[in-house]
Amino acid sequence: MILSDKRILEEIENGTIVIEPYDRKFLGTNSYDVHLGKHLAVYVNRELDARKHNAIEHFEIPEEGFVLQPNTLYLGVTEEYTETHAHVPFLEGKSSTGRLGIDIHATAGKGDVGFCNTWTLEISCAQPVRIYAGMPIGQLIYFVVEGDIETLYKHKLNAKYNARTVQPVESMMWKNQF
Repeated sequence: MILSDKRILEEIENGTIVIEPYDRKFLGTNSYDVHLGKHLAVYVNRELDARKHNAIEHFEIPEEGFVLQPNTLYLGVTEEYTETHAHVPFLEGKSSTGRLGIDIHATAGKGDVGFCNTWTLEISCAQPVRIYAGMPIGQLIYFVVEGDIETLYKHKLNAKYNARTVQPVESMMWKNQF
């Protein structure tokens, strides 16, 4: 079950959903719009290795915007810091973003109960497109959880993305044992 706008407002009031900054005008019928932060990153090397720490270069989106190029993975970040203590958050692209040929995540659209951070975006595009810091980039949808949670994400010892940040975070796959 997806939370409605009224239920999202109740959960914000109860403190089980936190969105900073929050603006009521970005609340949809059953979602909350999030915006592109000013920080982007790209991997230093074109060939990535899942067993190694792949370095990234951070940069800021200038006032005049930045043109994304096809065949490049950009790591972006939401302006909004979120906490979700009792629901499963999903981040999906907005239809307006998709109609510009922009994908905001490769596979990581689902958060975990207890996720507390900004969202790193795995941005790619179908053709060159200019983007801007602060533009609407996605929407958060909240699902009800069935059953009790044993360990919230923020308390997991092996959680790799718990450090609060305003910059995108590279893959930490290399921390897994395989």
